[in-house]
Amino acid sequence: MRLVLERFLLGVVVLFGFFFIVLGVRWLVDPSASAIGLGLAPQAGLGLSSQVGDLSAFFLVTGLSILFALTSGNKLWYYPSVMLLLAAAIGRTIAWLFHGAAFAPLLIAFEIGVGLLLLLASKTLPKQE
Repeated sequence: MRLVLERFLLGVVVLFGFFFIVLGVRWLVDPSASAIGLGLAPQAGLGLSSQVGDLSAFFLVTGLSILFALTSGNKLWYYPSVMLLLAAAIGRTIAWLFHGAAFAPLLIAFEIGVGLLLLLASKTLPKQE
């Protein structure tokens, strides 16, 4: 039974790794659609540079560190993704509490949920310390 659960966790984590990489690449090739998909207004000039640079980096680092963790078996590679996701959830909450942003409970729950799943994977899946 444990092996089945580990394989299921592995499959879910792999999917999230590729999901975040796809989101990152999408920011590089179609920033307008990516912005709209996240509820952002597509920008121009320096704003577009910030959107593409920062958001592609966020998603690519998240996805690549997940895949590095899986391929290397080193649990430390999970932590950049966990930190990025949990920092995003905290940032969304601060934006709502102090800056008049819309409350985004589904996005916050997703970020916290995936972050916790990756922490579980860091304890369950690695092959080396």
